[in-house]
Amino acid sequence: MDKYFFSVSLFFFLLNTATAQIDPIDTDRPDQTEGVNTVPKNWLQFEFVFSIQENERNNHEYLTPTVLSKYGLSNKIELRLITSILTNSTLLIPTGTVSKTGLEPVEIGAKISLWKEKKGIPKTTFLFHVAIPGLGSNTNNINLIAPNFRFTMQNSIAKNFSIGYNIGAEWNGEDGDPAYIYTLSPGFNFTKNWYGYIEVFGAIKKNEFPQHNIDGGFAYNTSNNTKVDITSGIGISKAAPRWYIAVGFSVRFIA
Repeated sequence: MDKYFFSVSLFFFLLNTATAQIDPIDTDRPDQTEGVNTVPKNWLQFEFVFSIQENERNNHEYLTPTVLSKYGLSNKIELRLITSILTNSTLLIPTGTVSKTGLEPVEIGAKISLWKEKKGIPKTTFLFHVAIPGLGSNTNNINLIAPNFRFTMQNSIAKNFSIGYNIGAEWNGEDGDPAYIYTLSPGFNFTKNWYGYIEVFGAIKKNEFPQHNIDGGFAYNTSNNTKVDITSGIGISKAAPRWYIAVGFSVRFIA
């Protein structure tokens, strides 16, 4: 019994020691601006989000949930997998509400750290995913391989204030024209565990009206390896969704 107790105690001591040696969990949530940091080597991280979005007055989308899974392949590279359960609900008059639910095309990708922040040059990483036809429900299937990429950048303005921003492009799997995406998000660390942000983001595509949005939210580190968040936003251009609200939970552990 003493040997068993000693072994268990040693295990938790070593785990706590390893955890204490790394920074608190850093996530790509809650904003649309993807972060510049990668998951520590040999760690697994999962970011869950549940959301509702109103595209038009009688049309809503529900994510229940989206899961971003990450694995730290090295200190500068993380592997990524995105899975989403999407429900599209439309109110048709006079027939009533029509809904369809299915798995969105699975996205596989990676985030690669390029360089650190230095003398005004932002800390920068390169992020990409690829959605593959057939890796999703029939109702949500795509006809073409749909890649997306972005450069994620961050400038530290003060100890508790930074500005993150992304530029990139994404394809929808239905045509060959990309949508060019942008984000800009000032973020504030109010305390050791509380974080808040405001943001503008959008997409511009040939022969389509541009989508421009604003949002804001908060995140709270419930421990060194867990975080909860809430965010909400509205569209500020004709083609953008009318509004959305989302709640998230993130956790990581050593593999």
